[in-house]
Amino acid sequence: MLPVATKKETREPRRLNRAVGLTEALGKALDPALKRRGFASRDLVAHWQVMAPAPYDVMAKPDKLSWPRGEKGAEGAVLYLRCHPGHALALAHEGERVAAAVNRYFGYFLVGSVRMSAAPFEVESAPADTAPVVPEITRAMVAETVDKVEDAGVRDALRELGMAMARKKKS
Repeated sequence: MLPVATKKETREPRRLNRAVGLTEALGKALDPALKRRGFASRDLVAHWQVMAPAPYDVMAKPDKLSWPRGEKGAEGAVLYLRCHPGHALALAHEGERVAAAVNRYFGYFLVGSVRMSAAPFEVESAPADTAPVVPEITRAMVAETVDKVEDAGVRDALRELGMAMARKKKS
C-alpha cells in the first residue's frame, strides 16, 4: 500500500505574484530564528536605534528576550543585550532607563529588566569613504578664492571647507 501524502507535503510555496521589498521577503525567513531567541516579532531588533537611549542605540544590540515561567511572567521579560565592552558597566547601571525606553516605545510593559549577554558585541563595519571626486576646475576656483586670505591657518581651514562643500554639493 502506498503512503498517503499529507497536506504539508502537497502544499506548494505561496507566490505573491508581485514585486516585494527586501525586508518583506527576508522577514518571513528571519521570523523563526527571532522566535527562537524569544522575540515575538522583529520590531525590537529592527527599530532598536529608534527606541534605545543614546549611546546605547549604537553601543548595544538586543540578543535575546527571556520570559519567566509562571506568575512571574507578569513582571516582564528579561532583555539580554550584546554591548560594547567599554559601555557594559554603564549599561548595567542604566538598565532601568533602557527598559523604560523600550516599554515607552511599545506602549505597554514588555521589559522588566536588562542584563548583559555573554555573546560578543560585533561592531558593524563603517562604509568606505566614498567621497565624490571634486573636479579640477572647482579646485582651482576654491584655491583662487582662498589665496587672498593672509593668515595661513584660516586659509587652510577655508580651503578644507570649500572642498567639503564642493563634495557635498549635489549635481
